[in-house]
Amino acid sequence: MKLVSFAIPCYNSAAYMRKCIESILPGGDEVEIIVVDDGSQKDDTFEIAKEYEAKYPGIVKAVHQENGGHGEAVNTGLRNASGLFYKVVDSDDWLDDEALPKVLEKLRELIMAGTPVDMFICNFIYDKVGQTHKKVMRYESALPKDRIFGWDEVKHFHLGQYILMHSVIYRTQMLRDCGLVLPKHTFYVDNIFVYQPIPSVEKMYYMDVNLYHYFIGRDDQSVNESVMIGRIDQQLKVNRIMIDCCDLTRLKSRKKRHYMFSYLEIITTISSVLAIKSGDPENMQKKKELWDYLKTSSFQTWLKMRFSFLGQGCNFRLKAGNELTILCYKLAQKFYGFN
Repeated sequence: MKLVSFAIPCYNSAAYMRKCIESILPGGDEVEIIVVDDGSQKDDTFEIAKEYEAKYPGIVKAVHQENGGHGEAVNTGLRNASGLFYKVVDSDDWLDDEALPKVLEKLRELIMAGTPVDMFICNFIYDKVGQTHKKVMRYESALPKDRIFGWDEVKHFHLGQYILMHSVIYRTQMLRDCGLVLPKHTFYVDNIFVYQPIPSVEKMYYMDVNLYHYFIGRDDQSVNESVMIGRIDQQLKVNRIMIDCCDLTRLKSRKKRHYMFSYLEIITTISSVLAIKSGDPENMQKKKELWDYLKTSSFQTWLKMRFSFLGQGCNFRLKAGNELTILCYKLAQKFYGFN
């Protein structure tokens, strides 16, 4: 059995997937690299995956599937995973050569001690095009370092500091047990990936190393703001799935409940701001329908979110209020370096 299964969803990724694969290969026989070709047609993505499979048998596994989107590629990786832990690395991103061996060593120690955790967290770097200073997402202010801990020891997460797919390594069996299956042909499912399993997460470990390089800045990237506005229906779909994932009022852990609420609030704010920024009356109607959906699904969650600072900012009825919301969003965007 492998220590960690790394899934690399690929779609027409020939131009950059080699860097991603090469960054994980130093893990050696302890890792498996599942390269999932999501029905690429424009280049030789699958041929490159097969090349690495032939060169590194027992480490690299090339899997081809009909096009199902990023989420289905993550599902396929999970179905094929033999590792005790599971991590997704997007094909245009890469892992740090100094951090990776440290992370593998610690995961190995936890397994040998009989104390495998449900969630292992590391920092990630916003490797944004054209920026000399790279923003690092750290969690030292919110999480205890270098030891196993539970939700009762989690401190306050700052706005924008929530855990993303880039920073998390999950225990494989826990993902399977919680029934995680991401929707096909849907963008932004990484939010579901890190959100839905949280109710099952009890033991965690945070290592303060910069493991993941999150490449951001291509014009065609799914997180490009103009692309997100064009795909707002996808964002809203993910938002609704997250609302349906869990009844937050039933969670016994107050801090877990607070974290999940804050995460859902951020995603709902992003959905709302995209609708406002689009200037499209149809999208504004969709925003209203999203908030109505939340109200119907969980009145208590809606009530708390609707009258929070962010919730009020998302629901101004006057144009001046919407402009203020956009201004606040731009300031946060500049500070945190996203999009």
